Amino acid sequence: MFKFFVLAVAGTCGTAFAQTPASNPMPDGSRDMYIGLGVQAVPRYEGAAGHRNAILPVLQVAWSNGLFVSGMSAGMHWSPSPSVEYGPLIALAPGRDASGNRLFRLATAGDSGADGSPPTTWLPSTGIGEGPVDSHPIDENVPQSIEASNNRLEGMATIGRRVVYGGFANVYMARQWRLTGNVLYGAGNDRRGLRAVLSIQHLAQQLAPHHALSLSAGVSLVNRAYNQAYFGVTEYEAGHTMNLRYAPDGGLQDVRVAARWNWALSPSWMLTTGMQASRLLGDAKRSPLVERATNLSASSALAYRF
Repeated sequence: MFKFFVLAVAGTCGTAFAQTPASNPMPDGSRDMYIGLGVQAVPRYEGAAGHRNAILPVLQVAWSNGLFVSGMSAGMHWSPSPSVEYGPLIALAPGRDASGNRLFRLATAGDSGADGSPPTTWLPSTGIGEGPVDSHPIDENVPQSIEASNNRLEGMATIGRRVVYGGFANVYMARQWRLTGNVLYGAGNDRRGLRAVLSIQHLAQQLAPHHALSLSAGVSLVNRAYNQAYFGVTEYEAGHTMNLRYAPDGGLQDVRVAARWNWALSPSWMLTTGMQASRLLGDAKRSPLVERATNLSASSALAYRF
């Protein structure tokens, strides 16, 4: 029997920071592992009009004691109940340079939702600036001619990768329906960004032998520090870029829907393909860095189960 399988990108701050495999009772001392290769097309950054394509490795390992590693996230299942899952979660939050590249890109495999949202999935996620936003606001490797570029990130501070930490909880309302949520803290150059993801998922509806479809819908909520890190423009940056100063508050950041098709090629091989549509909301949507509020992402991966 195949477990629900999903491909997501740990480097994508617009989807999820982390992946959490569903609890899977196993004999003591055993482990369950997926490894493979995937391709993806995602926005350059949250709110970007352009996309980037990449070929990425896929990794997920779960142990019988509840520990799991999925891409750039790790955690532990604490609940003894099959209808409720919860536990601690750590992940690597996304970084972003002036070109919009997500620094340290890595694909993950997990038993989370069809949208790849954590606990479920950042999603999400990488690096380089270590100081406060205003301490080194300009990437010295990026040309500073504002007039010569239409890139809204040109001259903006590099956002460094950060280890974020928190927890997850999943509640099964029926065999194939569950509510999921997670909270992760520590994103952004000041390490104060907080992001919570809530979603509802319909898991692995069998369409035909060896074919299953999964659906999900969810929202993300963030604090002011998170929105300022990824969508804000400081006074210094406003003076050295094409953007006006912008200080967003926290609140709803985005809403998303997703679908994933799993094809069990054999007892060990699986092909998984998914699409996600997301739309920025509130202060994130109104940011001068946003080129397009609605974004589409797609991914596909071939994985082998050990």
